[in-house]
Amino acid sequence: MRPLKVLVAEDNIINQRVVIGMLTALGHTGVIVGDGEKALKCLAKLRFDVVLMDVMMPVMEGLAALAAIRESERVSGAHLPVIMVTAHIEPGDRARFKQAGADGYVPKPLDQDQLSAELARVMDL
Repeated sequence: MRPLKVLVAEDNIINQRVVIGMLTALGHTGVIVGDGEKALKCLAKLRFDVVLMDVMMPVMEGLAALAAIRESERVSGAHLPVIMVTAHIEPGDRARFKQAGADGYVPKPLDQDQLSAELARVMDL
């Protein structure tokens, strides 16, 4: 897989360290933000290949940030792959996130092999 530049929207510092470690081990680079609002501000300034978006965050939760990303794409015509990440695994989550506009989904606790497979699937690599 080619190296990816990943925006990681995650409010928990331990999870931030874990996901950056996994991305680094997979040959990717990551930029961390602590909530959905900061993710949107970062996306306005920098380019990323994909976003890992936690669902539950302060200030602006992940699904609201995803909705804002998809709304901006209606104007720009671009598409940024977004993978939702959550510890609150419910039956139907994958379908709910897909309906909200997510390209993928990985449950917490994150597993490096599962993360790598979902990145490859979403990025069509």
